[in-house]
Amino acid sequence: MSDYYTETYRPQFHFTPEEKWMNDPNGMVYHKGVYHLFYQYYPDDIVWGPMHWGHATSEDLVHWQHKPIALFPDKHGLIFSGSAVVDFNNTSGFGTTDNPPLVAIFTYHLMEGEKAGRTDFQTQGIAYSLDNGATWTKYEENPVIGNPGIKDFRDPKVFWDAENDQWMMSLVAGDHLQLWASEDLKNWSKRSEFGKDKGAHGGVWECPDLFPLKVAGSEEEKWVLLISINPGAPNGGSGTQYFIGDFDGSQFTTEQTEVKWIDWGTDNYAGVTYNVLPKGFYGETYTNDPGQDRIFIGWMSNWTYARDTPTETWRSAMTVPRKLTLRKVGQGYDLFNYPIADLDTIIDAVAPSDIIIEAEKGKDFKFDQLNQAEVKFKTTKGDLSFGFQNDLKETLLLTFDTDENLFSLDRSTSGEVDFQEDFGKGIQKMPVPDLPNGEFEVRILLDASSIEVFLNKGQYVMTAQLFPRENYNTLHVENTSNVSMKLGDFAISPVNRIW
Repeated sequence: MSDYYTETYRPQFHFTPEEKWMNDPNGMVYHKGVYHLFYQYYPDDIVWGPMHWGHATSEDLVHWQHKPIALFPDKHGLIFSGSAVVDFNNTSGFGTTDNPPLVAIFTYHLMEGEKAGRTDFQTQGIAYSLDNGATWTKYEENPVIGNPGIKDFRDPKVFWDAENDQWMMSLVAGDHLQLWASEDLKNWSKRSEFGKDKGAHGGVWECPDLFPLKVAGSEEEKWVLLISINPGAPNGGSGTQYFIGDFDGSQFTTEQTEVKWIDWGTDNYAGVTYNVLPKGFYGETYTNDPGQDRIFIGWMSNWTYARDTPTETWRSAMTVPRKLTLRKVGQGYDLFNYPIADLDTIIDAVAPSDIIIEAEKGKDFKFDQLNQAEVKFKTTKGDLSFGFQNDLKETLLLTFDTDENLFSLDRSTSGEVDFQEDFGKGIQKMPVPDLPNGEFEVRILLDASSIEVFLNKGQYVMTAQLFPRENYNTLHVENTSNVSMKLGDFAISPVNRIW
């Protein structure tokens, strides 16, 4: 194996830039067999700086190819977060019907305006590509949406609303959402607002995403709105909430009263979904349609300590791509998120076996490369803990507490934690009141510097960074209940590197 991508803490099956700083995923769009991933990028340092759009492509969302920087700052400002669409009908006039343009929609951030104390320093711009994202031309009449005097006015996510024959833009404005409409991606009109009295408001709203999903097992369709918030997440700092409701072509409405989180861990932020058109939107003209899967990727970090994590040549990673599914749970709806099926192609699945853990007993499982592995099994509700350990006695601890209906993650002794005062503090907690009474799946993905836990096929999810000084090589399972517990179809399987 070459030295490429082998630095300390370098993820082996998550996307990371070759070098320097990365944050939010941007411009996620699928076209002509290629998944595009753009991202917030600073090419000169491993801390946040003047933002560009970095670029990578994939044919399977598992293996990635790095591409040249797509968008650079200009006189209108830095290139903040946004989205991209395929303009199949050439509504913008940037391409032709035979060669429809990719159009990127992004926020300009004018640092001079911010430093001068103005409130109108964020505007929305567009750019287009006629060679499937290889090169980009900015629209000469940018910005296409000016700023009405709102300090945080950003992160446009655009989609084609086929029922109303229009483009729709979700745009955050401080503490709420605005919806805008356009016929040509150039001229926009504001249609509605949402959220001043809904959801969590512990910090600024960011990175909206609005899309329809069928309710699993039915023909019912609901609309899902993702909103990232920083600070104000349930375990501190950055997190992503969601709303389930309806969209009428102008307004999003919801009867949801509780705050729902797509991920309860500290390290899944600014996540959005791929713009993939559902079957039939453009007849048979689009032969590369991968179907109606709604695929999500998040930035695997938290603004509380993102600038401080102990990596040297690059900083931060993305989550694994996850398929989103909407399910009826009780009287409401829950958004499940679970690794895409193609991830299985890099997992060397080990034959599973049933394991019995006796009451008030523990059992050790040895595996040299736990930091590049999948742990998977089925169990029922019970008082169990799972400790990932190395020879330095560093431990990452996961715990089920049935009395409290709680799942927790404790990384306080997981490895390097003192690079920032909040990183190792506190136990991350996730209420799990609606787990099935019967058997459910637990799936854990461990990489060099992260853990992703999926309970019941993604009903409850926790994502967290961790920095063990040596690979974990022992999984210690402890049954603290007074009855024996079964881990059905238990297996620890190696995951192949993607680089």
